[in-house]
Amino acid sequence: MLAGLFGLASLGAGVEPGEKAAQPAPIRVACFDIAGTGDSGISARNMRKCLDPSPDFTFKTVTADELRKGALSKIDVLICPGGSGSKQAEALAAEGCKAIREFVQRGGGYVGFCAGAYLAAANYSWSLGLLNATVVDRAHWARGTGNGTLKMTPEGKRLLGATDEIVTCYYGQGPLLAPGGSTNVPAYQVLATYNSEMAKKGAPTGVMIGTTAIAVGTYGQGRVFCFSPHPEKTKGLEDYVRRAVRWAAGKN
Repeated sequence: MLAGLFGLASLGAGVEPGEKAAQPAPIRVACFDIAGTGDSGISARNMRKCLDPSPDFTFKTVTADELRKGALSKIDVLICPGGSGSKQAEALAAEGCKAIREFVQRGGGYVGFCAGAYLAAANYSWSLGLLNATVVDRAHWARGTGNGTLKMTPEGKRLLGATDEIVTCYYGQGPLLAPGGSTNVPAYQVLATYNSEMAKKGAPTGVMIGTTAIAVGTYGQGRVFCFSPHPEKTKGLEDYVRRAVRWAAGKN
């Protein structure tokens, strides 16, 4: 269903000998700086650190008020970082949530990390519904934090540049995703599942392993890339952020 998204051809025009090929414009990225990101701007700084080494991106933060007033018209990809998905939705209010849906519907890219993946899912009253996904075991969302392992699918290895099938990544109480039942949004594609379990604070065992950890999908004309764990907080996985933003912008 998503095959057309994963094999974009390079259709550059011919260049005469001695001429320089035109450099593509950088991808314009904005990251939430709103209530519910939970860490006084640390999430945005982590994202900036991941993207700044490359000239392929420009980066800025965006407040809920700026977003509601049309700031999304000046970017290509919106990053929604960790924190609390419900508090982010509350800060955005109905007008901001609508603006994000319309942005992606028209072809914008959305990359969600942890709370951003909760926000993108479809089964909370405050969900954006950008990803056709349901959250498993909602009662035990506070499962604990720490390093865990992911099992990459072949497509996940390709898109994220992973060399190993099993990858260690920091987990911070992100959503355990499973396919949703929407008839209006296409099914997502799994890039990685959880290969280990976090079951602290009374969370039951036997639930987490095999649930979706990383997924991609489409919403209207736009692309949605969701991480339940935190590659931006995991040494050696920073390139996952760059690759996710490129994909969400339509530049595999």
